[in-house]
Amino acid sequence: MALPDTTEPLNVTRQPAAPCAARRPKLLFLVTEDWYFCSHRLPAARAARAAGFDVVVATRVRGHRERICDEGFALRQIGWRRRGDGPFGARRAIAEIASLYRAERPDLVHHIALKPVLFGGVALRLAFPDTESAPVAIDSVMGLGSGFSAASFAARLRRPALGIALRLASRGRGWIIVQNPEDRDALTALGIAPQQIQMIRGSGVDCDHFRPQPDPAGTTVTVALVSRMLRDKGVLDAVAAIRLLRERGHAVELLLAGPTDPDNRSSLTSEALISLRESPGIEWLGLVADVRTVWRRAAIALLPSTYGEGVPKTLLEAAACARPIVASDTPGCREVVRPGKTGLLVRPSDIDGLASAIAALAADPTRRKAMGRAGRALVEREFTEDLVARETLAIYQAALQRRAAP
Repeated sequence: MALPDTTEPLNVTRQPAAPCAARRPKLLFLVTEDWYFCSHRLPAARAARAAGFDVVVATRVRGHRERICDEGFALRQIGWRRRGDGPFGARRAIAEIASLYRAERPDLVHHIALKPVLFGGVALRLAFPDTESAPVAIDSVMGLGSGFSAASFAARLRRPALGIALRLASRGRGWIIVQNPEDRDALTALGIAPQQIQMIRGSGVDCDHFRPQPDPAGTTVTVALVSRMLRDKGVLDAVAAIRLLRERGHAVELLLAGPTDPDNRSSLTSEALISLRESPGIEWLGLVADVRTVWRRAAIALLPSTYGEGVPKTLLEAAACARPIVASDTPGCREVVRPGKTGLLVRPSDIDGLASAIAALAADPTRRKAMGRAGRALVEREFTEDLVARETLAIYQAALQRRAAP
């Protein structure tokens, strides 16, 4: 990750910027859901705290209040959802965020994912009409998703409007963080200056927690898809591929590990998932507290997403556990799956191709083990939590210097 030439690393504990001389600099995270902050942003927040920042987390609070507060972070509840706010709810949420920004007066705000980027960008301009007094905004685009990658007529209509909104939200002295080259190129094509875009590949994985697991014993090969239970994640494609393989006599089974997501239009219902368990070789586990238990059972990781993502953390965790991966040939998945080395890529929605890739790995335990070792080495080299936290902290320190500059 290359920072602009004007942003030398700043030791905030020794060289406090002028606006922050009387207090510790304040960093405010705007995240849609508290669970997402805990699963994807804790290492960066801890690094900021250790570097001398006061950390505030603004999010919808559901089941992770104590965990966030136990870290010593201030928690502010936002009354929104990832979808379904409607025009009135959107206006209310933006006004609530603007009021929070005026009350907290942070030095930096870190907007995580598209909705916080868009709502937070508007709220920032409402709260601080004078841009000189405004916090520096850091906008993390965690994957442009189907709004950009889909080829449907509806997606083509949405794309220009989303591009305009991103350009407006990203104006000013901050940066946009993307997780893969395709998203970087898409934002550049929308007119966002290349020097305003930084790439940090993923949210990182704890390689001490996720350790290599031995290849499971037994004649039946277990494949696992760990994600929210969304059609967009390829859940039904995975089920169709396993059914096809079993009809052909392959001894394979599928574990679906993850919750439903009522806030997502693509979510399967609990009833639909329970009915899938009636098919031989299909098991839905629901929410799994410790995903390592899945990789102790499963020999192959699966993610046949139908659209691009940032860098899927579930694939990083699987690779850290030395599991080979079969995934869609889409942005984000390509960052983790090096074809023929750490796994196999297939075209989105290609059931036959997906089944063939699973069958090839299921029949070759030696190849699975070699890919698992290569995946683990890749994660240790390029995707650790410590690396992502250091890269993110460098942007925070550079942003603080930029705010202090005349």
